[in-house]
Amino acid sequence: MPFTRKFLSALGIEADKVDEIIIAHTEVTDALKAERDKYKADAEKLPTVQQELDQLKEANGKDSYKVKYDALKEDFDKFKSDQQAKETKEAKSAAYRKLLKDAGIVDKRIESVLKVSNIDSIELNKDGSVKDSEKLMTSIKTEWADFISSESSKGATSPNPPPHNGGTVMTRDDVYKRDDHGRFLLDASQRQAALAQINAAEQQKG
Repeated sequence: MPFTRKFLSALGIEADKVDEIIIAHTEVTDALKAERDKYKADAEKLPTVQQELDQLKEANGKDSYKVKYDALKEDFDKFKSDQQAKETKEAKSAAYRKLLKDAGIVDKRIESVLKVSNIDSIELNKDGSVKDSEKLMTSIKTEWADFISSESSKGATSPNPPPHNGGTVMTRDDVYKRDDHGRFLLDASQRQAALAQINAAEQQKG
């Protein structure tokens, strides 16, 4: 389903976040299209290169042609190897991207997670899915907990509710305060509960 403003709004996403998601999604799809077009252009070169190889084979009896043939064949083999490596990495990236989405990582954060992930170490099953996906998903949910979306943005409850400022609802700045080591003062569930209180308070004022 396309990421339209109507679709995102129906999910309950705030208006100021909708544009950010659409821009991020457009950048990703444009980059993938550009990469796809490049692969296609490279693939179209294969018949021409193969034809040159066949022509040189006919003259293989002459040393000068044999040298050229061997050099061209080496380049051609390297090209095929590089193409296969690119296709493999693309398949692993697509499978891991799906796993991140299934784990609940918000769409606009998926590319950021991919950039710092060791995609080459991922193994795929015959069906193209990530091997040991359940174990890897558990690791994702732990490591990237702050990037996991909540199923509900209203009425959220938490076993560890955030503290209040003198009985008043916390501000957004309070929610995102960090310590000297850059860690959030509130955990993910507390931030979720605090933001729900802030949204409720803003709706009452509106």
